[in-house]
Amino acid sequence: MSQRIIAVDQSTSSTKALLFDEQCHMIGRTNVDHHQYYPQTGWVEHDAEEIYNNMVEAIHQLVKTADSPEDAEYSIAITNQRETAVVWNKQTGKPISHAVVWQDTRGAELCRELRALGYAKRVFDKSGLLIDPNFSASGIKWLLDNIEGARQQAERGELLMGTIETWLIWKLTGGKVFATDYTNASRTMLFNIHTMDWDDELLQLFDIPRSMMAELRSCDATYGETTVEGVFPHPITIAGVLGDSHGALVGQMCFTKGSGKVTYGTGSSVMVNIGEEPLAAPQGLVTSVGFSAFGKTYYGFEGNIYSTGATLKWIADQLQLVGHPAEMEALATSVTDNGGVYIVPAFSGLGAPWWQSSVKGAVFGLTFATTKAHFLRAALESIAYQIKDLVDVMAHATGGKLSEICADGGPTKNKFLMQFQADMLETPVVCTEVDDASALGAVIMNGFARGLWKNFDEVTSFRKVTQVYKPNDLPTRHALYQDWRNAVNQLIK
Repeated sequence: MSQRIIAVDQSTSSTKALLFDEQCHMIGRTNVDHHQYYPQTGWVEHDAEEIYNNMVEAIHQLVKTADSPEDAEYSIAITNQRETAVVWNKQTGKPISHAVVWQDTRGAELCRELRALGYAKRVFDKSGLLIDPNFSASGIKWLLDNIEGARQQAERGELLMGTIETWLIWKLTGGKVFATDYTNASRTMLFNIHTMDWDDELLQLFDIPRSMMAELRSCDATYGETTVEGVFPHPITIAGVLGDSHGALVGQMCFTKGSGKVTYGTGSSVMVNIGEEPLAAPQGLVTSVGFSAFGKTYYGFEGNIYSTGATLKWIADQLQLVGHPAEMEALATSVTDNGGVYIVPAFSGLGAPWWQSSVKGAVFGLTFATTKAHFLRAALESIAYQIKDLVDVMAHATGGKLSEICADGGPTKNKFLMQFQADMLETPVVCTEVDDASALGAVIMNGFARGLWKNFDEVTSFRKVTQVYKPNDLPTRHALYQDWRNAVNQLIK
């Protein structure tokens, strides 16, 4: 019987459903965008019900158009945008509001208050995270405190809270399974990475009842069965669940201590496998569960950048300087440099290693000689500079320059960006055959859960490198980066 694994990659901007065979070859994909809501400055929301309906539609389209044998055995794996949180009523199944997206900064004031009260070290020691609105806890507290009747419902045990994969699993199973995996849990600021459980002190700090919290499971566990609202005549297994950046770590086969990756998505995540001990991260980074499999937990140092691919989407959709981000490369390479223009894309504040949630985006160096091409080149370069900010901290923490960086995500198709990234890092950037490494990571965990593969070595051979960008000797490297740092320093406090 042929295996067909549907990987749901629930990203910040869309639902992707990707079909893989038992050799981890992607043989089909669909994509359905969802709306972005910006009701106030700094607020970013998603409609959780729209996301669920889009996922059902994406899977339906995928299966309908898939070239699969009649005896194919289907299963579902899930990888998702992390930190985005939903609160819903377990009786009605309805969210009490839109989901609070990871880019949302409405919890910034609460986070400032907690830091001022001296809680930063305690939260960091337990959760591995910095007190920041990027993580789920402050957004959940805001909903409970500001949605009429929510606090009372929560105290009565009527509300559930989850990151996006928890919501999708609950819906897919008709409310029978209320569970999350360790990676997503480790991004809520409510999870203790040492005890591997929800932490009562952190829950109390954010005034969130424990009754709202999901059951915790490993990434290579099963999460129930579903017909996907009748898409399948008989229930199929849900197995293999992890956050998108963690999925990319697995999909890039970073199973050994010291191996690392960069995911270029709406934002970007730089993560390195640090082994089975939850070491305290150096300044500017956090410690999360990297992945859990075969009864073991592997941790990672990570830094997150809020706006990378989102910057390119903003230029296309909001400024309408290009019809699609894919058009940017040709224009950016039509000029020899950025013309002295630097874009700091702090649309939702600055993430690692700065963690300045109140900073707003800015453009520096505009003159009458500035052209659209210079502006687009500066936008692409801003991605590489932000990655370098993180990799430099990470390399120092792990004992020196990294031997290579594995890259995945849509922007890796931009050859100018990848080469400039290698030049700025002075490190080879390795791109692999599968753009959607997060989805591949979920597929691998699905296979582990269902016994298709027995160990890491069995899947390592599936990794296929498509291109390696080796750093060029760029004489202006240090001057360019110093100008970037000067621009950032004008914004941070």
